[in-house]
Amino acid sequence: MTDLAISPARNQNRTSKIVLRWILYLILGIFVIFYLMPLFVMVSTSLKSLEEIRTGDLVSLPREVTFDAWITAWSSACTGIRCEGVRPFFWNSVMIAVPAVLISTLIGALNGYVVAQWRFRGANLFFAAMLFGCFIPFQVVLLPMARLLGLMGIAGTIPGLIFVHVIYGLGFTTLFFRNYYVSIPSELTKAAKIDGAGFLRIFWSIFLPLSLPIIVVTVIWQFTQIWNDFLFGVSFSQAGTQPITVALNNIVNSTTGVKEYNVDMATAIIAALPTLLVYVIAGKYFIRGLTAGSVKG
Repeated sequence: MTDLAISPARNQNRTSKIVLRWILYLILGIFVIFYLMPLFVMVSTSLKSLEEIRTGDLVSLPREVTFDAWITAWSSACTGIRCEGVRPFFWNSVMIAVPAVLISTLIGALNGYVVAQWRFRGANLFFAAMLFGCFIPFQVVLLPMARLLGLMGIAGTIPGLIFVHVIYGLGFTTLFFRNYYVSIPSELTKAAKIDGAGFLRIFWSIFLPLSLPIIVVTVIWQFTQIWNDFLFGVSFSQAGTQPITVALNNIVNSTTGVKEYNVDMATAIIAALPTLLVYVIAGKYFIRGLTAGSVKG
């Protein structure tokens, strides 16, 4: 009799949980639609003709899909008073982001390895100074960095932009690798030293093979920051070396001729595609890498 009395209570509790779960799904679905709506408008607008944009609704599928805006955005978009393709700016960003990501990741891995496993006098102060660099606003370093680039003779060049992003990203990459390497038992380093392995040998044979999760995190973080950067790109570049974010700004703010909203949207999507693809491909590894070094031992 007791079981019969408890059973309806259990069923009611189970039903309440199911209802609450579906309410949660509904709320999350509303937020998903809300946040994806701008992307939908961008994609649909880029696939419409100018005539359809003027006469149709903003939030609607294109009546006739056309890729003319994409072709124009890639090959003959107007930037300022001149008309030239967005393609060279895209490849400028690639030539800036890829070397800067690789160099800053490698140096950050070495820094984190030293701070976490090779204790030396002033290690904590060194790490605190590197960490302090993560919180310096971009605007603070503009004038000193411009002066330094001028003295080095690389102002307004792609190597100059690579140098800027490497320097500014070292604080973050060092932080990521240091926190990850702290979770690796120091006994591995001590055993390798006893076996006669040196500094680079231990790093290359032991720590680097274990670093795939945090390397993915660092690469995604750095690539996103560098690719989406506008302030450094507009401050330290010149005609011919500008990244795609600067080109996008010039295209959207261009006042020459008829305003082509479909071209603006297509250009914005082209500029955002690399970072979107990186997150789609490696997003799960990013989350896994962030939590990999959260617990020591």
